Amino acid sequence: MNYKESAQYIKERMGNIEPKIAIVLGSGLGVLSEDIQNKTVIKYQDIPNFPISTVAGHAGELIIGTLENIPIIAMNGRFHYYEGYDLKEATLPIRVFKLLGIEELILTNASGGINTDYKPGDFMIIKDHLSFFAESVLRGKNDDEFGVRFPDMSQTYNKERIEKLEKIIRKHTGVAHVGVYAYMKGPTFETPAEIRALRILGADAVGMSTVPEAVVANHCGIKISAISCITNMAAGILDRKLSHEEVNETADKVKLTFKEIIKDYVKEL
Repeated sequence: MNYKESAQYIKERMGNIEPKIAIVLGSGLGVLSEDIQNKTVIKYQDIPNFPISTVAGHAGELIIGTLENIPIIAMNGRFHYYEGYDLKEATLPIRVFKLLGIEELILTNASGGINTDYKPGDFMIIKDHLSFFAESVLRGKNDDEFGVRFPDMSQTYNKERIEKLEKIIRKHTGVAHVGVYAYMKGPTFETPAEIRALRILGADAVGMSTVPEAVVANHCGIKISAISCITNMAAGILDRKLSHEEVNETADKVKLTFKEIIKDYVKEL
């Protein structure tokens, strides 16, 4: 993958802004882009080597600007394995961010609640993840420029940042969950049997993104924070079918709260 070509294209369009923080906006959470000031918007299709978002709720654009007067770069829409991209393609932007000097990565997603104490509209801070049902994004020849062959994953999600986020979310919503996220390849929603198995294994929420990006960021030495918006209860918990429309509808209901949480957190960083 030609990460340097992609990074150079973006750098030439950043102007005087030199962000250290990158944000990945998940399904239905792109509303934060409205609050980014002094922004330059680059369509993914215009960036050399970048894939293109194909999922509703993912705008498919890179935004460089300031949030609360702090320089940031944001992905308004991400790439998924289930779209047909291999994992190196889906996580290409993370290594590009590393070349652009990014030190902090904020990952967001819409996920299904497995923990029955959760309800749609809640936020969960990811403290750990399960991903052994999917191939590793680091499979293949190691790129020594970015990291070691066998990276440690015991502190992927920074504990200090989890504590900061917990206080901020509690301030805005009254409740802040901290839990384990299970990554499944998709695009099908999980079966009730899979959800029962994931609960036994200790998962609190499930989704089809985030973990590949977190693994690559960890490999690159970028500090990671990750927030799940619980947009629906996972299969078998409630007696109804799941849909992507429900995911986007719930995300839309909490979008203003989500914006304030991220803005406060960026100020903390």
